[in-house]
Amino acid sequence: MEHKVFQRSPLKKTSHATYVAKYHLVWIPKFRLPTLGGAVGKRLKEILQGIAERYGWEIDTLEVVDDHVHLFVSFPPTICISEAVQVFKGVSAKRLNEEFPDIEKRIWGAPLWADGYFASTVNDRTTSQQIRKYIQNQKKEQKQLELF
Repeated sequence: MEHKVFQRSPLKKTSHATYVAKYHLVWIPKFRLPTLGGAVGKRLKEILQGIAERYGWEIDTLEVVDDHVHLFVSFPPTICISEAVQVFKGVSAKRLNEEFPDIEKRIWGAPLWADGYFASTVNDRTTSQQIRKYIQNQKKEQKQLELF
């Protein structure tokens, strides 16, 4: 008897759309201070995963480095990139500040996250595999790796 192997389709569906939309998002703490190491970074990963689950978004790859966050995520085209980033940064800042009150002291009372973010979509030049490898190797290199 022959068994068929079914691969999960990369296509996602909403009630009015079928899409493939993946975004590489990066943001930093205020002043790019190394505040995300250890327990804070571990908890941040859990918080970001929880946010994605709550909203029905899918995290492909996630890495938290001492001074920045990389997130390779898919969400519906009804959500604009800035809205998704606002949700990730806003909810995570609130929870981290509640659970780790010393974070605000480390950044002199400033908000946890710096203004702004980097966003890129997957395209012919930058494949999903390249982004995954780049994110997974963040902690292996002292300096910022070159993606583009």
